[in-house]
Amino acid sequence: MTFESKHKTHDDHCIKDPEQHTQLLKDQFGRTATYLRLSVTDRCDLRCTYCMAENMTFLPRKDLLSLEELYRLTTIFMEHGVRKIRLTGGEPLVRKNVMSLFENLSRHLANGDLDEVTLTTNGSLLSRYARDLARFGVKRVNVSLDTLDGDRYRAITRWGSIDRVFAGLDAASDAALHVKLNAVAQKGAFEKELNDLIRFAHGRGMDLTLIEEMPLGGAASCRHASFLSLADLRHRLEQEWSLEPLSMTTGGPAKYVRVSETGGRLGFITPMSCDFCSDCNRIRLSCTGELFTCMGQEGGLSLRDALRQSDGNEIIAQLVRQKVFEKPSGHDFLIEDRHVRGIARAMSTLGG
Repeated sequence: MTFESKHKTHDDHCIKDPEQHTQLLKDQFGRTATYLRLSVTDRCDLRCTYCMAENMTFLPRKDLLSLEELYRLTTIFMEHGVRKIRLTGGEPLVRKNVMSLFENLSRHLANGDLDEVTLTTNGSLLSRYARDLARFGVKRVNVSLDTLDGDRYRAITRWGSIDRVFAGLDAASDAALHVKLNAVAQKGAFEKELNDLIRFAHGRGMDLTLIEEMPLGGAASCRHASFLSLADLRHRLEQEWSLEPLSMTTGGPAKYVRVSETGGRLGFITPMSCDFCSDCNRIRLSCTGELFTCMGQEGGLSLRDALRQSDGNEIIAQLVRQKVFEKPSGHDFLIEDRHVRGIARAMSTLGG
């Protein structure tokens, strides 16, 4: 089959929004991709033990797409019905001039092309950028924070300062950004600190979302020792807190409850213990222009050459439509007893 006929075959099955005449990104299982997670860098100013090696080798800067190229790609996704964009990393705020990308995207918030632009950050640079983020239309941010103890924070991140994160949370509050804390659940000290994390987050008006550890990166084979099932953890939490299920969603995979004693929201992201792939609306784009339709699968599609060798966008759009159409039914992750099935790609390549 030729390139042209292959894409013609798929395009015959594309769904168009009758009101906007938009060719939506629908996969072979009927799911529509409306949420793009855009990694702007694989670099980070921390070295969290569950995320990357201490002595990381990052991509040469020459391999990264420019911010202008990343923006051009986002416009193609918007033209195909993507309504939400989350900037990730690595740590997105370490990318030089990254605010220019937020500024460009803000125009699409203003004209209605996008419903939301947000980001996930470790919080270390948030005090510097919170006000600019708010100015460019960002309403909420996710901040990764697994502990409130400064010594344990330094041990987890290898050299981070928790005071910088606290300063970032204060700056976000001053800028009227809604904050959701993300915490990776692990056996051990985390279990003892969780109640304090709940009280801390809810006491400051922040949501808290717990995330199961996924077998990504070089340490994937060791995950069985630290893996903590959120199904089990939720059962234990129900012995200490009153948890009221909520129907709300923020467009991602988290399932929320309200903690009656605090009035705050607690989310659970369970890629391992409770598969949510059947409702997946997400696609991911790396800082090198590689499109992934599933975090738990290898086999991204590079858009870089098509981007740089074409003046128009239709060839790129055809590649995107075909790749999304071929999206697998689910991820390949498995953590079961001492049997772990993961992938070698580091989490910092695409974000969490």
